[in-house]
Amino acid sequence: MVNKAHISTEDLNLWFGENHVLKDVNFPVYDKKVTAMIGPSGCGKSTLLRCFNRMNDLIPETKIKGKVLLNGNNIYAPKTDITEVRTKVGMVFQKPNPFPKSVFKNVAFGLSVRGEKKNKIDEIVEKSLRNAWLWDEVKDRLNSSAFSLSGGQQQRLCIARALANDPDIILLDEPTSALDPQSTAKIEELCLELKKQVTILIVTHNIAQAGRISDYTAFMYLGEMVEFDETQRMFTIPKDKRTEAYLSGVFG
Repeated sequence: MVNKAHISTEDLNLWFGENHVLKDVNFPVYDKKVTAMIGPSGCGKSTLLRCFNRMNDLIPETKIKGKVLLNGNNIYAPKTDITEVRTKVGMVFQKPNPFPKSVFKNVAFGLSVRGEKKNKIDEIVEKSLRNAWLWDEVKDRLNSSAFSLSGGQQQRLCIARALANDPDIILLDEPTSALDPQSTAKIEELCLELKKQVTILIVTHNIAQAGRISDYTAFMYLGEMVEFDETQRMFTIPKDKRTEAYLSGVFG
């Protein structure tokens, strides 16, 4: 069975001012799979991740050449609806960033903005919290502040908030780096469950984490996509010496 690229880049280049950060990146992210991006700090992983929902547009002096194709359509084409792109491509950041609202209103926020009916919002909020494995923990405190939750719960709340918009893809930017081992394990298990519904692209500094949860891994170094392959194959017989050196801890 041939895997289908849900979102992909074609000769993607990005500059912040004079700084050439991404260099001719060609990279498929396959449908209903977990793809991990690994590489040393400053290699361009998070910048590439943010290209997939145009978050880099918010950074001054950003220049982009090349394409990012979502279901075959270039999201950097003129007149692209950026709000629609960010609805289809949800994002969860390194540190949990719930809104200063109740648990319920965090998940319902995007639905309310879109003008969904109250009964529909209630239904989607519950479903999203269940899908993020959080419902049983918060069902009796939906009106409590999101900040009353633990760090791991807040991160799962942010995942529920992304799921409420019915995205095609969820981007995770080191989502467990600020969490304890137990919360980290729960997020990892959740990713394995969620890939039945959505495509997941995760940036991680934790090589073991990439090995545990990803189907595919991309190794980046100095703004270049050095190697992309099935995780098991890359971790066993990497094709590039730089990949081998990184995986074996020679640099990081």
